[in-house]
Amino acid sequence: MVKRRPQTSARLAGFTYIGLLLVIAVIGLAAGSAIQLGAISQRRQVEDELMFVGLQYKRAIRSYFEAAPPGATAAAPARLEDLLRDPRFPQVKRHIRRLYADPLTGKNDWVLIRTLDGQGILGVHSRSPETPIRVDNFPDEFFHFKGKKRYADWVFVYGVVCTDAGCELAPSQRAE
Repeated sequence: MVKRRPQTSARLAGFTYIGLLLVIAVIGLAAGSAIQLGAISQRRQVEDELMFVGLQYKRAIRSYFEAAPPGATAAAPARLEDLLRDPRFPQVKRHIRRLYADPLTGKNDWVLIRTLDGQGILGVHSRSPETPIRVDNFPDEFFHFKGKKRYADWVFVYGVVCTDAGCELAPSQRAE
């Protein structure tokens, strides 16, 4: 006579295998969620850095305007490098510590917002077409960023009136 093994141990092995698969699936989902949260957190940091850098350029351009030599009319810088060393003065006059790269692209490839005559720079904005995470609750200085659909719409400009609808720039003011 042949002895049969009870089927309970085989069933338990099957349930253990299924249980292990479920545990692995839950761990995978948790890891995926953690990675996604990390990416969102990193993107928020880049947004904050973009606002910091853009504000540095805006303040430097304002400083350049306000530092016109005696007897000269206030003018916009012709290039970003003029903010590092103002060519209107014989001694070194700096309006910004360094030229910052665009935090979103990692390059110094800002889109320059020029004066109507195209000779000076009024501001900068990113080239990034990506959609921002933050669309509301901006600091007062950036109130006009509310509802913008792209980072390229976050304009850091001096001497242009901005409203809730944004900053009114003539098409000729945006240059490459």
